[in-house]
Amino acid sequence: MISTLVWGTGNVGRAAIRAVDAHPALTLSGVLVHNPDKVGRDAGHLAGLDRTLGVVATADIDDILRRPPRAVVYAASGDIRPDDALRDIVSLLRAGVVVVTPALYALYDPRHAPAELRDPVTAAIDSGGGSLFVSGVDPGWGNDVLPLLLSGLGRRIDTIRCQEIFDYTTYDQPDSVRYLVGMGQPMDYVPPMTAPGVPTMVWGGQLRLLARGLGVELDEIRETLDRRALDTTVHTAAMGEFEAGTQGAVRFEVQGIVGGQPRLIIEHITRIHPDCATDWPLPPDGAGAHRVVLEGDPRIEVTVAAETEGGNRAAGGNATAVARLVNAIEWLAAAEPGLYDALDVPLRPAPGLFGIEPRKAPHE
Repeated sequence: MISTLVWGTGNVGRAAIRAVDAHPALTLSGVLVHNPDKVGRDAGHLAGLDRTLGVVATADIDDILRRPPRAVVYAASGDIRPDDALRDIVSLLRAGVVVVTPALYALYDPRHAPAELRDPVTAAIDSGGGSLFVSGVDPGWGNDVLPLLLSGLGRRIDTIRCQEIFDYTTYDQPDSVRYLVGMGQPMDYVPPMTAPGVPTMVWGGQLRLLARGLGVELDEIRETLDRRALDTTVHTAAMGEFEAGTQGAVRFEVQGIVGGQPRLIIEHITRIHPDCATDWPLPPDGAGAHRVVLEGDPRIEVTVAAETEGGNRAAGGNATAVARLVNAIEWLAAAEPGLYDALDVPLRPAPGLFGIEPRKAPHE
């Protein structure tokens, strides 16, 4: 059994606890939290399960590092604390831990990551023997392995477009939605997530992975951005009021240019209410979906709508991305220490098949 700790219990961490608990080769050995109100609570309750897991949350990072687990799902945010996330992950790698995380965007494609990020990571791996795999929660598989898989079903490909289309009405993540993405902010506010250069920093690595998998060279990466204001004030159950005249929808593309044309495209279309920007693409139903469209011969379109936590689409997208990371741990633990990307790490079959409870040893 591979002892596995989940670091952070937000939207990603809750899904990670459930995924680790379901995996027959992993045992949940700890949960690390920042909020003092969560210290001492059982992991099963924190993850929204209807049972206890016998693992209580702690905030003692030093104690964790004194007795490191074999693997860590680093689910703490890297959006607003990238330096802290890097420092935490480097400390784990020096302790010989296998780490999977969505927190370090630039390491989606380690080959082209900036040296100031990559070098501390590789040095920690060399000295401690840990491993690191970074994949996104937008979801990463929807921008790399899924379009690459679909590309093998066509005779000719003109463009590949990977879309995330979401309504955040029920999404309980106010810091990300209001400040990183800018929903409810004045239209002259510059959201950090869509500031010039940031989309390329976050999603450019996935475009480069796509290009490498397809065997093509990118001329450059370009960005487009469109924002819309709310016509009326709207109220959301999870995040409260968003006033008329403030940002209600955002649409941007990160384009991989091949032969002078945008051929590989990652597009995000996000709303705080379904009545805003109705002329933009809409999800087929519900709060959102991920879609991959290959224009060519034949034209191929695949839409993925994942649900969890009582039908929550946003949480469902997180859950699929987290499962990709958690299900990679067994492979990473058996591989040589290293810094891996989505083209290195194979997709692993779901461990919990057909509703059959996996046989597991008791939690440590």
